[in-house]
Amino acid sequence: MSQGRGSAGRVVAITLLYLLAHSEIVHAATYTVGGPGGWTFNMVSWPNGKRFMAGDVLIFKYNTATHNVVAVNRGGYNTCKTPAGAKVYQTGNDQIKLAKGQNFFICNFVGHCESGMKIAITAM
Repeated sequence: MSQGRGSAGRVVAITLLYLLAHSEIVHAATYTVGGPGGWTFNMVSWPNGKRFMAGDVLIFKYNTATHNVVAVNRGGYNTCKTPAGAKVYQTGNDQIKLAKGQNFFICNFVGHCESGMKIAITAM
């Protein structure tokens, strides 16, 4: 007569299986900054039309003899100046995970940021 714990356990198991089967698996997207041309001049509009999420990964490909990537704040982005303590990337194949909110990147080689080698991305 008593269905007891076995019945409740089956209901929980079936419910969990249902939830797993119907849940969306979210994967971080990966973007190569600048597309096939890589990280170069006139990048300011590159993020336009793209939807970025926190956890997405930006890949910056560039020649290390002529460029770098610096994660800066809004002030550094607007003035093309590297703030104290800014993270400088120099591998030529940098993979940077986006944080939720605003993310700013520049090249701090002389004149490069001023020539549009910078991007501002808002990640949801």
